[in-house]
Amino acid sequence: MAGTTSGANDPQPALLPDPEERRRPPVHCRLCGRPLRDREARTWGLGPECRAKLELRAAPRPPDGPVEQDPLPGV
Repeated sequence: MAGTTSGANDPQPALLPDPEERRRPPVHCRLCGRPLRDREARTWGLGPECRAKLELRAAPRPPDGPVEQDPLPGV
C-alpha cells in the first residue's frame, strides 16, 4: 500500500489515556467555595459542614399521629 510504512521504531498509539487526562475537574462547595473531595459532597454540590448548616434551616417533620384541631365551620 502506498503511504504506509511498518517499521520497528513506529510508536504505538496509547491504549489508555494518561492519568492527567482522566482527572475530574475540581468541584467547589456552592455555599463556601471549598473544594469537594468525597462522592456524596460532589453529588450534592455541598460539603458536609454546609449540608449540616442547611439541615438546621429545614422545616420540622410533621407528627406521626393525627393532629388535634377545631372542626372547620360549615363542615
